[in-house]
Amino acid sequence: MGLSADQLRTSLDALAVAEPAFATAIERAGYPEPRIRDRGYATLLRTIVGQQVSVAAATSIWNKLDAALGDATDPAALLAASDDELRGAGLSRQKQSYARSLADEVTSGALDLSHLPENDEEAIKQLVRIKGIGRWSAEIYLLFAEGRPDVWPAGDLAVQIEIGRILGHEARPSEKLVRELAESWRPHRGAAAIFAWHHYGTPMPVG
Repeated sequence: MGLSADQLRTSLDALAVAEPAFATAIERAGYPEPRIRDRGYATLLRTIVGQQVSVAAATSIWNKLDAALGDATDPAALLAASDDELRGAGLSRQKQSYARSLADEVTSGALDLSHLPENDEEAIKQLVRIKGIGRWSAEIYLLFAEGRPDVWPAGDLAVQIEIGRILGHEARPSEKLVRELAESWRPHRGAAAIFAWHHYGTPMPVG
């Protein structure tokens, strides 16, 4: 489960003390709602299904996949399905490869999603072994499904834009700079990321 509303508020209040610009931004945008996903195979499979398609299209594909497999949350069912069945559900050849990679990692026991390493970087290393799961997807999973409080997706474009806006930078800071800026925000960087997405599009004061 992701960070709760109370956890977000506690972390953001700590950030507001450490970085006054956050206090001003919280006054402007308010506290974000929790972003919570279920832990496990189904959430990662949904991540693969949803890549490069709209939310509506991803939902449609998931429903077709669930109907074709009988239970889309069962990795064994996906491995037993033919390529034609997966294609009929809307999975491209590439996504079929990604989905089979995930299902194989889980059913073989090579990836135990109920006991990922406590160290965030080690957990990310395990997740990116799956075809189609890059660092960003792994970070989002750890933040939303496991509620890890210090995961910091500095490569996310919206995070870079909003952290730049919140801190008053004229140009969008690079991923490297965003990582450096956030070092002093440990162990609350997960809440900082969630707030950055929440703050996205909030009008800034003029002058």
